[in-house]
Amino acid sequence: MSSGPGADSAPAPNHHHDARTTSLHTKGGTFSSLRIRNYRLFAAGQVVSNTGTWMQRIAQDWLVLSITGSSAAVGITTALQFLPMLLFGLYGGVIADRSPKRRLLLATQTAMGVTGVALAVLTLTGRVEVWHVYLTAFVLGLVTVVDNPARQAFVAEMVGPADLRNAVSLNSANFQSARLVGPAVAGVLITAVGSGWAFLANGLSFAAPVAGLLMMRTGELHRAERAPRGKGQLREGLRYVAGNPDLIWPIVLVGFIGTFGFNFPIWLTAFVNDVFHADASTYGLLNTLMAAGSLVGALLAARRGSSRPRLLVGAAALFGVLEITAALAPSFWVFALLLVPIGMCGLTINVTANSGLQMAADPALRGRVMSLFMMVFMGGTPLGAPLVGWITDAYGPRTGFLAGGVVSALAAAAVGLALARAGDLRLKVDFRRGHRHVAFVPRETAERPERLTATV
Repeated sequence: MSSGPGADSAPAPNHHHDARTTSLHTKGGTFSSLRIRNYRLFAAGQVVSNTGTWMQRIAQDWLVLSITGSSAAVGITTALQFLPMLLFGLYGGVIADRSPKRRLLLATQTAMGVTGVALAVLTLTGRVEVWHVYLTAFVLGLVTVVDNPARQAFVAEMVGPADLRNAVSLNSANFQSARLVGPAVAGVLITAVGSGWAFLANGLSFAAPVAGLLMMRTGELHRAERAPRGKGQLREGLRYVAGNPDLIWPIVLVGFIGTFGFNFPIWLTAFVNDVFHADASTYGLLNTLMAAGSLVGALLAARRGSSRPRLLVGAAALFGVLEITAALAPSFWVFALLLVPIGMCGLTINVTANSGLQMAADPALRGRVMSLFMMVFMGGTPLGAPLVGWITDAYGPRTGFLAGGVVSALAAAAVGLALARAGDLRLKVDFRRGHRHVAFVPRETAERPERLTATV
């Protein structure tokens, strides 16, 4: 189907059957994926809609807190937005594996724009109630069930396996760049004219990705094998992931961190309101600082050539430790500055897990693998957010934040040991000068007596 300038004269579709066995000739450079026209159009559209999305997130959290005065209510809103991913996430992966992803994204991006406009109309007319926000969040979550795996898998079709990791990293950099602008603009808009205009800006912003998708040269896409309709495809995807340690353990780790460690809307609103006694502009500032760290983390990830499990586990452990430290921060600026490295580590976890899973997965099952990844990373929030919100309300923001950090650090330690066992590795501690002090090494190497290599 021709759908963009030059589509009729484009070269024949490319076919990459398995990213694991395709010879990868990475072009190098932090922005190498942007040399591909289709990906440039996608990235340009996403930066506009991502900015609107961050504006809506900030405005939505602040509106709910203003209406109810409850951190738990903010947690309920977050939970409703991610509950559909928990309930139906795997079905979204099946749909993404069966369907043309570009057409699917045209539908989902349009639907997301409509939800933003609807909430804007309710707010600007003064009719908004907290249940309207709850309903809008839930509808947006339903659309996201299909949009997320389709968008994740579509990246591979735009750039091919050689540039996949770079494109995943740039997607995250794109998202975090918007996060730098969105919260700051949202804070100004909320203070000056109210939340409704932020919702309207978000709804209209989805015109950009829709236009980008329509302008793509479909003949230049790297066609992935599409799964035929059939029974048992959910079970097939789950069995595939469960039988592969390179897939199951990273998913388990991001599940724990997504459920308990990424509840920043709850913690930051509570710290701003109850600890620092500030306003929406301060909330926007804290989100901007975290986004700055995330952007740096994304750009560093774009330069790295691999997605090693040890990087994922190390980033997760440091993420937990930093959250614990921030929870105990004695002043506003210490707390605020700690959000920068927290953002870097959080982004590193996301990019490393995302790109590692996409490279390890069979293309015919990639949608289901990525839907499971998104289901546990985002869908775990409905389980964690109300609990974290209750702890924050009952025992204070510091205790809530501390609990999230402790769970993240413990999960990193447990998954690190599980991956080491699956790879027949063991922990080696060596305090000699010039040696790595702590490392996982093959079991035979670790058990080899050091005296064999010592000088007599």
